[in-house]
Order: sequence, then structure tokens, then C-alpha cells
Amino acid sequence: MTPMDAERPTLTAVHLYPATMDTYGDRGNVLALTRRAEWRGLTIVWHDVELGDAAPATCDLLFMGGGQDRVQSAVAADLRARRDWLASLAAEGTAMLAVCAGLQLFGNRYVDAAGGELRGAGLLDLETVAGRERLIGNIATEVDLEGQHHRLVGFENHGGRTYLGAAKPLGRVLAGYGNNGQDGSEGARSGTVLATYLHGPVLPRNAWLTDYLLGLACQHAGISPSALVALDDALEAAAHDEALAVAQRDQRQRQARTWSRLWTRRRGRR
Repeated sequence: MTPMDAERPTLTAVHLYPATMDTYGDRGNVLALTRRAEWRGLTIVWHDVELGDAAPATCDLLFMGGGQDRVQSAVAADLRARRDWLASLAAEGTAMLAVCAGLQLFGNRYVDAAGGELRGAGLLDLETVAGRERLIGNIATEVDLEGQHHRLVGFENHGGRTYLGAAKPLGRVLAGYGNNGQDGSEGARSGTVLATYLHGPVLPRNAWLTDYLLGLACQHAGISPSALVALDDALEAAAHDEALAVAQRDQRQRQARTWSRLWTRRRGRR
């Protein structure tokens, strides 16, 4: 930290498993949070916490990205060992975002294709069961947070089917598959803990969500919300709108293929 940084309001943040869980460019979410804070004169001090590493007793912001299936067992065990710490952070209002495998392991359990079970951290009341096919493609959802309506866009690529218990969905699917391809839910949230299947990374395309997390972090740190002054988001808005249009186009094409297959089957039965 430079002397100039020391004079700025500072947020303390934890990046869980930055090397172990870093699939589909999720590290870009950390960069988005850092840059949008810096542009407001705020400093984020990141603490990278890998398997077995000591973590700060508290923090204002926590991020966990996605990772490959082969590492999930070790990560699940490490998360369970940190369960009391994570529950304490959630209870005190730390802003948290978990992506893809992070979503699954923040839940109660993950059941793999062979029937093996991984117990999660239990921060979110949900469970995930491995499916036979992966759910892949561009996705758009509707999100309502604290009375504000938004569109959340990104890319999903997951084999798990997630089913929510008491946790609320983060959003409702407009285009794409979402948590399980059936009930229209995407992601999960409880208090200040948010989780999503969206990669991309998700935050650079969704500046509003980046700022929502920063707002929660500022509140936790005792920094006035007025610190988050408005930014010129023309580029971010353009990227968001393009991703939304692509997801909607893909949804129309998917529906057209489905109707075509149904029509072909019906004609074949005649």
C-alpha cells in the first residue's frame, strides 16, 4: 500500500482459493471490484486465502470463483473447516459472492454422478446433484435486490443441477438454463451472501452488481454510501446490452430447434 492509498477509505477483502478455483476468467471479478473502488477513491486490500491458509478474522468483502470437479473434494473439506468463520462473516454482514462451484460448495451438499456426496459449508440452503449433460450457453436473468430491478447477464457451464431450499434465487431466467434447467431459478442469496452460475466473468458485464457488492462492503466497513459516486458506464452498459442480445438470440434459436424436433416427431408418427 502506498502513502496515498493509506489516506483513502479502505475495504478489506478475501479471495478464497485464487489459484485452485480460477476457471473461466473469474479472477476478472476481483479486478472489476478493485477498479470500480479505485475510481471512487477507495482502496481494496485483498488477502489471497488458499487451502489451509490462515484468513483474516474479519473482512468487508469475500469472493470465491469456480473450479474443476477434481479439486472440489479438497475445497469442500477446507470450507467445512472454515464454516464457523464463514457463518460469522455472513452474520455480521460481509458482502460475499460465490460463482459456479463456489455456489455449489456454499450449499449443504453436492452429489456427484456416482452418488458420492460432498458436504458443503451450509451458508446457503441448497443442494446440487450432478446431471448427465452440462448446461452451457449465454444466459440472462431478472434480478430484484432491495426494490431495484436489474438484468444480469453472463455465461453458464455447469453439470450440476441446483435446487433451493430456504435460500432465495438471485434471479429468474429470461434466457438460458439457470440452476437446473427446470424451475427458472438462477443463483441463490441469503442476507449479504450472493451466489451465481454466471461466468464471463460476471461483474465486468454487470456494473450494477459490482456496485451493489461494494455498497454492502462499504456499509460493513462504516464507509458512507455517498463514497460510491456515479461513474461513466457507457462501455459497461454496451457490453451488458450486447450480452443480453446474444443470450436472447440464443434462446430463440434453442426454442426454434425444440419446436422443429417436436414437429419432426409428430410427422413421423403419422
